[in-house]
Amino acid sequence: MEVTERTTIQEALKDAYTYDDYIQLVEELLDKGKSTGNTQNDDMLNYSSLNLKRMQRWNKKGKIDEELQARIGKAERQMTWIVLTEGWCGDASHTLPFINKLSELSENIHLKVVLRDDHDDLMNMFLTNGSKSIPKLIALDHETHEVLFTWGPRAEEPTQMVRDYKAEHGTIDADFKEQLQKWYNKDKGRSVASELTHLVEEHQS
Repeated sequence: MEVTERTTIQEALKDAYTYDDYIQLVEELLDKGKSTGNTQNDDMLNYSSLNLKRMQRWNKKGKIDEELQARIGKAERQMTWIVLTEGWCGDASHTLPFINKLSELSENIHLKVVLRDDHDDLMNMFLTNGSKSIPKLIALDHETHEVLFTWGPRAEEPTQMVRDYKAEHGTIDADFKEQLQKWYNKDKGRSVASELTHLVEEHQS
């Protein structure tokens, strides 16, 4: 790892939130009529309010399959998971709660939440097809901060859905966003939990 990359990661970790603190931050900003991020307008405020409700719902009702619970519980390698996100991000509202639930199942996984717009240098190191797409999970060796793997902004199936829709229609519109929300509600976090468990198992040595 280059010195600049290591430094960027370490600086982001100093400024990171726990999952609970991140939820509290979003709540406090909404109480002040604000959202996270550099852009402040009614749309961002409305997205953040809706997404907070989604996260709170998944926090209460979301479940990790028993098989995945057993598998993630066997992970022995100490990892730090940095998740770049913002409160207005719809995809994050459906995935971050399950990322947190996975981390809670293993004492060896340490979850840190970092705001994308506050850490542009880090985001630019982990672009998706040249885009600052979030949520973006960066899994590090807990001691060395070596990057083990990345994940995001979506699971494989919705990523393919986006790719196919863009190929046919040229852009993402309201109709597709509704389809995506239906997919998340039906999937109930299974895809993100399964994919991340598999990645953890691949990086145990």
